[in-house]
Amino acid sequence: MKRTVFFVSESTGITAETLGHSLLSQFDSIDFEQVYMPYINTELRAQALTQRMQEAAERDGVRPLVFSTMLDDRIREILRGGNCYFLELFEGFVDPLSCELGIAPSRRSGRSHAITKPSSYTKRIEAINFAMANDDGMRPDNFARADLVLTGVSRSGKTPTCLYLAIHYGLRAANYPITEEDFERGDFPTEVTGCRHKLFGLTIEAQRLKLIREERRRGSRYASLEQCQADIRRAEDLFKRHAIPVLNTTSQSIEEISSHILRSVKGQVD
Repeated sequence: MKRTVFFVSESTGITAETLGHSLLSQFDSIDFEQVYMPYINTELRAQALTQRMQEAAERDGVRPLVFSTMLDDRIREILRGGNCYFLELFEGFVDPLSCELGIAPSRRSGRSHAITKPSSYTKRIEAINFAMANDDGMRPDNFARADLVLTGVSRSGKTPTCLYLAIHYGLRAANYPITEEDFERGDFPTEVTGCRHKLFGLTIEAQRLKLIREERRRGSRYASLEQCQADIRRAEDLFKRHAIPVLNTTSQSIEEISSHILRSVKGQVD
């Protein structure tokens, strides 16, 4: 059984993701597709997210779960009105605590990190911003500033892994999608080969890739099994040529993939 889960916040989403993931770990028989949605801090963004919820519901045949840490009443009600099972994580705790402590809550966003080590929190925020700004090969000139760079074919798991490493470990993770242009050229761009020492390749079984791509472009050549097989084969040839360590994302969770990467980069980015 598959279920889409959105972790939503008007800030970084670290609290929503951490608590939500802990709760979901008790239901390991379900295949959860996790979607991180930080900085939903305007009504327009909230409305756009409800559309994504509707698409997920139609695709999965069941409404998605939403774990939220949203203190803005207007935005929270927009999300709650979407086609989803909405869980506001602060809702069951803030008011009872207010009664016990005898003071009203500040209801200011981002306060959930106020008691953590400031330097650690700042590092994670900077890493999240870096991952979002350097997603999908948007700024290859920034690869020199990255702690690591993930590469692989489209829909092999690069973006969620980069965000997970940023959110939990404060690593500046960028990613580069291997395209048809790279295959025709027979090599990576110089910006990618220039950071060979911090490159990790992601691969995936063709049948699994086909299913993922079908969700994006059903019936297209892009999602065909033949195209998936060809893309994976050519990407793995590039990995082998440059001696790039490869991780298979077919049956591994983001946490497992990240742990392998962390062991490789340990001590390099302390």
